[in-house]
Amino acid sequence: MDLQQFFPYRLAVLAEAVSRAIADVYGERFDLTRDEWRVLAALAGGPMRTGDVIAHTTLDKMQVSRAVNRLEAHGLVGREQVAGDRRARVLRLTPAGRALFRRIAPLARAREAFLLDALDADERRVLDRAIDKLRERARLLAQTG
Repeated sequence: MDLQQFFPYRLAVLAEAVSRAIADVYGERFDLTRDEWRVLAALAGGPMRTGDVIAHTTLDKMQVSRAVNRLEAHGLVGREQVAGDRRARVLRLTPAGRALFRRIAPLARAREAFLLDALDADERRVLDRAIDKLRERARLLAQTG
């Protein structure tokens, strides 16, 4: 097997390169880790339980916990207990967290646009469809073991 031509490897290399290119925005300028950025971006859509943050970010429970703890320590995220469930917590951005997200999002979107400008409109549509199809196939493989 030629690793350089193995689809999962090529996809992982691409994902890492894209992630690093975007990470420059929130890492160097705003001192956020990749995990913290993902949690911040997930919560920008509105409050959610920790389990929902895990599902939205593809991070595991420990990664989300660490990111939330650091974001909370910096006053960017707050936690509230769910009525009737002593263990469950709802996470939400604080006003400072929303303001930070509003500063970072346009910069991240600009980098995303730069990357996608390499593709014409038809290529983008094909890429979107291909990603959706491959994600569904991966989900099926995960179900069958």
